[in-house]
Amino acid sequence: MTGAAGLVAACFAGMSVMTFGMMGLDKRRARLGRRRIPERRLLLWALAGGAAGGWIGMLLFRHKTRHRAFAFGLPLMTVLHALLLAAAFRLKGGG
Repeated sequence: MTGAAGLVAACFAGMSVMTFGMMGLDKRRARLGRRRIPERRLLLWALAGGAAGGWIGMLLFRHKTRHRAFAFGLPLMTVLHALLLAAAFRLKGGG
């Protein structure tokens, strides 16, 4: 994986790892009654490329599952990111 398509894939992967971690941290903070990560920040990280990690974190940690912006937004953003990634590789001419 090299070139622009590889860079896009690496960015999505890195953002997903970060967003996943943020979902876990926010869930832990919620349980401990500590200061939380704002929903807007979680959603912006997801929109910036971390939707897949946020979605996995939401399901794994059972966090934000009742919030429409997360329950519908994260899967939708994940699909959009997958389409962008597929387009980046298609423009590149393959894998």
